[in-house]
Amino acid sequence: MSETSPLFMIVTFVVFVAFFVVDLFVVGRRPHVPSTRECVQHIAFFVAAAVIFGVLVWFFAGSRPAVEFYSGWLTEYSLSIDNLFVFVIIMSNFAVPKRLQKYVLSVGIMVALVLRGLFILVGAAIITRFTWVFFLFGGFLIYTAAKMVFGDEESDEDYQENALIHLLRKVVKVTDTYDGERLRTTVSGVRYWTPMLIVFLTIGTTDVMFAFDSIPAIFGLTKDPFIVFSSNVFALLGLQQLYFLLGALLDKLVYLPAGLSVVLGFIGVKLIMEALHGNTLPFINGGRPIEQVPEVPTWLSLVVIVVAIGGASVASVITMRRMERLGSAHDVNAHDCDDIQ
Repeated sequence: MSETSPLFMIVTFVVFVAFFVVDLFVVGRRPHVPSTRECVQHIAFFVAAAVIFGVLVWFFAGSRPAVEFYSGWLTEYSLSIDNLFVFVIIMSNFAVPKRLQKYVLSVGIMVALVLRGLFILVGAAIITRFTWVFFLFGGFLIYTAAKMVFGDEESDEDYQENALIHLLRKVVKVTDTYDGERLRTTVSGVRYWTPMLIVFLTIGTTDVMFAFDSIPAIFGLTKDPFIVFSSNVFALLGLQQLYFLLGALLDKLVYLPAGLSVVLGFIGVKLIMEALHGNTLPFINGGRPIEQVPEVPTWLSLVVIVVAIGGASVASVITMRRMERLGSAHDVNAHDCDDIQ
């Protein structure tokens, strides 16, 4: 159950809708490639909005929900940054024109939010009735963390269409070329869908696939569906600007997967500990809770997330700058050798 008042939740949802309406129908009316300044301004605005929202949650609901929100938002935001790798591949595979990519991301993210909202409602209903599902969530997160560290690093380089998109291609007529932002176009008097439809659904459904990692992770930090959903919204707001700002820098965040694996592994262990603490499975301790298992405080989760993600980001920046200096020194030495010759 949510600790936040219904009025506060209603106002929050109205503001969320306003954000997306303005982004899609006001800012998005002019297809363009956002400048670096525009990207930085939007990202700074949404980050500040998330920080302020956490303060408001603290004021209206208490410190615990506020800390849960910040923990969930940082986790979801970090996972979303990692998912931008796949968005880059999708845009490339579907040959989306650069000036249309912001619009595509806006609509795709809106589709993803609707699907994530349904996923969150289902997840909340499950965990309130079957606490043992935390064993499954925890085990899956630990497996995902291990896969991030020891898995095949080249697995994301080739995007594979999911079953929904593959089926859609068989039942509807789709052209090979885009017609601006239009979903429908006419070719030789025949109505076709443009590839824009496929791209929208691909971005949205692919993001839901990512939610199989992120939603269990945030349920390990809070059981409040409102906090879970608001964390997801703030993580996705500004994601399109981050896409353009980072661009080619994504592959230089070399330690981000390691930081995310620490976070997911920690939350996975936390979920299993909570499941043991509230155990009802008859083959574990006779179906009785194991009260000796300690409960992990919310503030500790926030500290682990900040240290892991912050440390991975700082280490990546240091490594990137070191490689740039080495590259510059190599170019200078090569130039000097050419002069001597």
